Amino acid sequence: MIGPIFQRETATLPRRGRHFVNRVVFAMMLFAIVCTTWLLLAGIQPVQNAGDLARFGVLIFQLIAPFQLIVLLFASALAGSTAVSHEKDKQTLLLLLMTSLSNTEVVLGKIGAGLLTSVNAFLASIPIVFAITLLGGVSIEQVIACTWITGCTLVTSASLGATISFWREKTFQSIAVTMLTIALWLVFGEWIASGSIRAIDPQWANVVSPLRAVWDVSQPIASNQILPMGIPIGNALLAGLFILMIGFCLMALSIVMLRQWNPSKERRSTTPESEEPAMATSESTQIDSSERIVKPWKSRAPRRVWNNPVLWREIRTWAYGRKVLFIRMAYLGIALLVGLGLSQSIDSGVALQSTSFQEELVPTAVSIVAPFLVLSLIIINALAVNSITNERDAGALDLLLVTEISPLNFLFGKLAGVLYVTKEMVIAPIVLCGFMWSQSAMTTENLIFTCVALLVMDLFVSMLGIHCGMIYSQSRVAIGTSLGTVFFLFLGVATCMLIMLMFRGSFGRQLAPFLFIILGGGTGLYLAIGSRNPSPAITISSFLLPFLTFFAITSFILRDQELTVFSVVSCSYAFATAAMMIPALSEFDFAFGRSRTVDED
Repeated sequence: MIGPIFQRETATLPRRGRHFVNRVVFAMMLFAIVCTTWLLLAGIQPVQNAGDLARFGVLIFQLIAPFQLIVLLFASALAGSTAVSHEKDKQTLLLLLMTSLSNTEVVLGKIGAGLLTSVNAFLASIPIVFAITLLGGVSIEQVIACTWITGCTLVTSASLGATISFWREKTFQSIAVTMLTIALWLVFGEWIASGSIRAIDPQWANVVSPLRAVWDVSQPIASNQILPMGIPIGNALLAGLFILMIGFCLMALSIVMLRQWNPSKERRSTTPESEEPAMATSESTQIDSSERIVKPWKSRAPRRVWNNPVLWREIRTWAYGRKVLFIRMAYLGIALLVGLGLSQSIDSGVALQSTSFQEELVPTAVSIVAPFLVLSLIIINALAVNSITNERDAGALDLLLVTEISPLNFLFGKLAGVLYVTKEMVIAPIVLCGFMWSQSAMTTENLIFTCVALLVMDLFVSMLGIHCGMIYSQSRVAIGTSLGTVFFLFLGVATCMLIMLMFRGSFGRQLAPFLFIILGGGTGLYLAIGSRNPSPAITISSFLLPFLTFFAITSFILRDQELTVFSVVSCSYAFATAAMMIPALSEFDFAFGRSRTVDED
């Protein structure tokens, strides 16, 4: 074992119901994707021989392998980050440092605790991935290589999240920096693969980027080995070792710098200037207290607070730390890289061309901009949920009982404050869309539709974060539920689009195979945002949102239905936002005892 922290986590984790639910849900997700794809294949063309079945095996492996990697990469990074941030929010990390535990036991214990949930889900999914080999077209070596790369990525991503959380004090800073670092990691791999870095062979992208490495493994024809290792999966072995080495370096950095980073400068006590040094001489006792000179406390002129003090605090103070400036600069750096890639694709004439898939209808420009838009929404949602959990962990929400702040002021103060702090995440995607419009890569009509839809989605993820922060009392559960909902929502959309593009057909044929995924998504969405604070509007929006999203995807693929896509997306997500907003206005009263239910009376 690696210390008492990890021992405690292994002893307490099986007592939680979600420990078993997470494993079953993830395995069921993979199985549902396989079944849906098979129903689409059988409905479009008959499977007559082993060759047809082998081609299906290749397609499903190319869909499952990246999906598994992306989900576990995100989940392990978030778990590693929240495992440490939870201790800091509860102010128990300093207590651990005051014990006889060594730096190694603390760091490895928290990383191991963050890995447990992801590793359990990973182990539960392995039999499904190996079962794909029974269809043909996929070898055992390919599955082993994919499993090796995914396992190494799990360790590195959890180490990355924990290291950043040990370094940063605020939970939002830890999560945002972790997500931006992962995005930069994947962008750097794509940059190498594009050949923009002439000093590095583009083939090394299959080693540097885990997503590129898994995609290379899933190809039917293996690529040339970078090093003459003489092993069938030499590139995958080299990629796994490289990724694992990064994880070990992050662990070593956390072990060495643990007590330098903690407690942070924000928590270290300083001697006030008004206090005088203690006088150890006996003469001090003879000085009359009236003769002592007390230095006045340095104060500045009071600042005028707005009528909404919640909004004033969000905008006029550093409520989330000064390191938010670093997050903004890193995000703008990624936006600049995306803009450069978009500009190069437009200049070369491939921005509006199809990609390597012959039947794919998604332009290259969309594949460049879409991940950046998802990253923006994830960061906005992370700040929204942390704006509530930080107040609860600090005990500041209890002070609202003795104030005159109304639920309306609190809710809209938090919403406006979140959107103001993340204004770069709101404006930068719109600027990129404007750049595409200026280069004639987007029509004026589509520009208006896209900008309005982006603003609706920004408001939706902000309200989702505040809603989860209010209905979940534990910060770690609230953060995981909120970010997980946003992540799986867009990852599910991307997965459905890939399946539709692989097996294109009519809407009637596609609806039946996708019905299981739609119902499963609606049930999961309801359990995440509606089970603890049920209302008819939340129930309706939870089950209708997956179906309407599926309808919007189908309309987008069919082309020339931009108004339909815009109307469906805007109305559905605006209704979901209102469904969460209205109960939140009474949740403020309910949470602090201002109103009682009939059962409590």
